[in-house]
Amino acid sequence: MVEPIEAHQPHERLWSRDFTLFFAGRTVSIFGDQMLLPTTITVAVLQAGYGVTGVGYALAAYTAPLAVFVILGGVIVDRFTPVRVMVAADMARLTVHSALAVAFAVGRPALWLILMMLALSGCAAAAFQPGFGSVIPRIARDVQKANAALRVTESLATVAGPAAAGLLLVLASIPVVMAIDAATFGVSAVCLLALRLRTPRVQRQVPLRRDLVQGWQEFRARTWLWSVIVVFMLFQVTVNGPFMTLGPSLITIEHGEKALGVIMSMFGVGAVLGGLVAARLKPRYPLRAGAVGLAVGTLAILVVAMRLSPPLLAVGYLVDGAGSAFWLVMFHTSVQTKIPTDVLGRVHAYDVAGSVIMRPIGQVAAGLVALSLGAAPVLYFSSAMLVVTACLLLAIPVIRNLPRD
Repeated sequence: MVEPIEAHQPHERLWSRDFTLFFAGRTVSIFGDQMLLPTTITVAVLQAGYGVTGVGYALAAYTAPLAVFVILGGVIVDRFTPVRVMVAADMARLTVHSALAVAFAVGRPALWLILMMLALSGCAAAAFQPGFGSVIPRIARDVQKANAALRVTESLATVAGPAAAGLLLVLASIPVVMAIDAATFGVSAVCLLALRLRTPRVQRQVPLRRDLVQGWQEFRARTWLWSVIVVFMLFQVTVNGPFMTLGPSLITIEHGEKALGVIMSMFGVGAVLGGLVAARLKPRYPLRAGAVGLAVGTLAILVVAMRLSPPLLAVGYLVDGAGSAFWLVMFHTSVQTKIPTDVLGRVHAYDVAGSVIMRPIGQVAAGLVALSLGAAPVLYFSSAMLVVTACLLLAIPVIRNLPRD
């Protein structure tokens, strides 16, 4: 097993020029993402008359290409350096999301067109995501604090994004929200181009297949990592996929678009709290602590299944946001501090692919099963499976006993 190497010229303090630019670009970009997915897309697909099943197809159309092509994206990142690939991905998403805004501005787009646009966006995200994971160890010495800071700003954007989307959907229109989302990718690209991080381009003479195999070998050699991913494949198909599809759809149908924006914002508030806790708390066994945090998300699924009032829905989402953010900081910090930077893009790509590849199945299946059984039984099942997920993470010794670097 290859031991982790020191991050490439890390800065002594967290808020260096490069990290501040990276932070700003990510904040703006995630703000746009949170306006679009799942809030605006859910409302847009429902208003277009495609129903809850259409929402499931739309979310899956974005997620499936991300899962399929992210491994190739990891190879490209390690070959051409993260920043170059991330800028190209941002410019591609700027173009695609602008086209999606135009499609909704000129009329009621066909479902196949919506799915195609979201699939192209997912392909671009597949190139961006491995770079995002591999840049952080190069620009921050305290990787956990960097991840926590980014999680806090992503959470703040999660608060502001749906709230802004809900307001704009009332005062303006769906195309306006989509156009703003598209513009945020341009801002992100400008911030990335301004970074002074200059990692030399690696001239690889080996075939692409060998790079893929090397990434797989590095991934497979870490039992704790692939064990987490196997558990999360179950989590995505039984918990996250169904809840992402049915949760926003039911809230929109029963309480309206404004309520959806407020409730989704409370998820962001909770995630801010979880990120702040993760910035200060450094448990000896991070994945053990993270699994406990993840389990509290059961409350959010249950309050939606029980069709409770909006205030109680907001509380459930707040708790879910805190637990999810804490888990993500613990997990991503473990990956970024225990994997060599020269293969981090590829290993992170296998991590992302394994984590999300089952989500589209859950998203599509949730809508279809809900049509015949109802949404509540599906959500009750998902809440039980979230508890099972946390128990599995705690039951596997290599995950439970993985020490903090």
